[in-house]
Amino acid sequence: MNPVVAPIGEARVSFFEGCLSVGGYTGLVERYRDVEVTGLDEHAAPVRWRVSGWPARILQHEADHLEGTIYVDRMVTRSFATTAHATARFAGKSIAEIRRLLGL
Repeated sequence: MNPVVAPIGEARVSFFEGCLSVGGYTGLVERYRDVEVTGLDEHAAPVRWRVSGWPARILQHEADHLEGTIYVDRMVTRSFATTAHATARFAGKSIAEIRRLLGL
């Protein structure tokens, strides 16, 4: 069974994501900060995992792939850039500052 990812609460966090599916590019993606993942392990026993922060972002990103969705389907379009350009322009800046620079 494919995992089921469900948000815990309403808190969302934006950060840059990239993917080998669209190599060399990145974009701001808003994701739930906390999620619960349920599914079956390799012995068909039920599993439930609650995660927060980076692990939650990664699980949502990977679960999207199972649905045929990639980060460019969810990103803030105006933020799409090569990884090199985004690093040069935004490194060291807060997400709030980046959003301001992008006019968001």
